[in-house]
Amino acid sequence: MLEQFADDAELAFEGVPVGPFRGKDAIARAYEEQPPDDEIVILRTRESGDDLVTADYAWLAEPKSRAGSIILRLSGGQIDRLVVTFG
Repeated sequence: MLEQFADDAELAFEGVPVGPFRGKDAIARAYEEQPPDDEIVILRTRESGDDLVTADYAWLAEPKSRAGSIILRLSGGQIDRLVVTFG
C-alpha cells in the first residue's frame, strides 16, 4: 500500500497516542517499527466528492465488531492523508 502514498503524505491516528507521521519514509518506518498485530476487515465504505473515502473497519479477530474508521484523502490519484480512528 505504501506505493499509493504521495511522497509528502501524512498518516495520523485518533484514539491512540502515536503519530502523526509525515512523508512516505516516516510512514514506512512507523509500520516497520510498530506493525499492526491483527488484520482488518472492511465493513462499509463511502465516498465524499472525488477526494475523500471513509471505510469503517473491524479487526479480523472480531470481524463483526466495528473498531473504527479509515479516512483516505486523495490528491492526483495518490493518498495524501490517511487518518485511522479507534472506537
